Amino acid sequence: MDTIAGYGSSSDSEPEPTVSYGAIASFKNKLRVLNATPVVEERDEIIPYDYIAADAKVVAYNPTVEQMYAPQLGPSNPFKTQQAAAQKNMFCGFVENTGVSDFQFDAQRKTFHTEGYAEDPTAYASTVGTTYVGEVEKAEQNEGRTVFEENKEKAKKRKREHFGDPSDPEGYKGPWAEYVDQVKSSGPSEEQRATLDEWAARKEPKANAKPDENEKTILHIEDTHDYQGRSFLVAPKDHEVNLYNTEPPEKCFLPKKLLHTWDAHNKGVAKVILFPKTGHLMLSCGMDSKIKLWELYGKRRCIRTYSGHAKAVRDIVFSNDGAKFLSASYDRMIKLWDTETGACLSRFTTKKIPYCVQFHPDDDKQNFFVSGMADKKIVGWDINTGEITQEYDRHLGAVNTITFIERNISFVSTSDDKSLRVWDWDIPVDRKHIADPSMHAIPSCSLSASGKWLACQSMDNKISIFATQKLRLNRKKVFKGHMVAGYACQCNFSPDNSYLISGDADGRCFIWDWKTTKVYKRFKAHDGVCIGCAWLPHETSKIVTCGWDGKIKLWD
Repeated sequence: MDTIAGYGSSSDSEPEPTVSYGAIASFKNKLRVLNATPVVEERDEIIPYDYIAADAKVVAYNPTVEQMYAPQLGPSNPFKTQQAAAQKNMFCGFVENTGVSDFQFDAQRKTFHTEGYAEDPTAYASTVGTTYVGEVEKAEQNEGRTVFEENKEKAKKRKREHFGDPSDPEGYKGPWAEYVDQVKSSGPSEEQRATLDEWAARKEPKANAKPDENEKTILHIEDTHDYQGRSFLVAPKDHEVNLYNTEPPEKCFLPKKLLHTWDAHNKGVAKVILFPKTGHLMLSCGMDSKIKLWELYGKRRCIRTYSGHAKAVRDIVFSNDGAKFLSASYDRMIKLWDTETGACLSRFTTKKIPYCVQFHPDDDKQNFFVSGMADKKIVGWDINTGEITQEYDRHLGAVNTITFIERNISFVSTSDDKSLRVWDWDIPVDRKHIADPSMHAIPSCSLSASGKWLACQSMDNKISIFATQKLRLNRKKVFKGHMVAGYACQCNFSPDNSYLISGDADGRCFIWDWKTTKVYKRFKAHDGVCIGCAWLPHETSKIVTCGWDGKIKLWD
């Protein structure tokens, strides 16, 4: 203030003001009394304690109970439910650590899983006494004992019968005496027995079942017998080729042209087989559930139609003399037919789909046949009794083919499990198992005329050759070039074993040279899949093919 009083004006024209020291002193006093801060309420009057955040984990002072459970400050969300507004530290609620020993926790957990009850783990259970969750009545009956606590009431020991006199060796029972209350025999009740008998009747394989109304045959020719009284099953002798010759042709040649076409079935043809030994007749089965017998020489007529299956026929096979044949169908039935009369002689079923059937090749065992089933089993049947004689159940997939080898004392089976198994006849344990990671499923097999080689059609578009003596894979003989993945195309040998033929998924027929494994010829045989082929046993260059276009063709 002394500085202000000593301040002078820079203007010379204006007169200098005169200020008294008394006025300056009064101005000082006024500045001291003046307080420019606004009047506000103190913080302690509004919030009498420090604010604690809801997510705080550390508190720097010791709050009171009222401070700990005071409501949260700030506006609340009116749209939240009570459950949504509750305090949470995880999605489904609030979790707090509880001091429970590991032994106590395991005891309650094992008791709950064993007895069905446990102590109530909630925090408020101690205020009303020990409570239980689960089977409360059982907990009260056991007085809440855990699995680690012994039952005070010891179980009463079962009384045994009298041991007997040790001097009597026959009457002495000793510690092996039976209990007094022991039940010596037990069995199902009458209702359970009736149910079991009904179930066993359904599961039991049936043979010679009731004839089907749809089983019928149609004869398409009038001259069933010649002037000497011989039926059409007897091979004629007036042909250029000797059909009774037991020796194969000296040399076979490649077919060059189409000789004849049969409009065989309304749907696709599944398989064709030739009459045993002579090959003057041909049997075909189709997806129209019909089986037909055809002439291969002369007028090449359809001789007889066999109807009796409800679904497509998968496999057919002749007996040794050709008087009978078996058919396997998707209707789960195997039927035995008389070739000449067309009568259905027997019916066999295991309630599963048969994939292949095969007669025993020995003449004295023609009343036996085996069938590969979809339930991974090979079932052996006796035609005379109609009963199952043996079951071979070592495969892991559906059985596709059965081929007899080694003078008919054993047979080879192939399956969808990508393996080959060798079985001795009537022994249900395989003596050899061939499986390799590089192998594929084998849906078709063919035995050479000499019986030394087994051709296996593989799903990886090749034909593998196995030697039948020890069933070893011949790695030098691999026939490729065709496309059969996904189809069970048949393969076959020429009578002199110089060629190998097979169908193709594109309708082509392939002919390989046996020595060089080269494709000698391929030609378009069918519009659809060429599923089957066969070389006539007494012809040098005639083959038969069938396809899914419903036609059968003869080539020469």
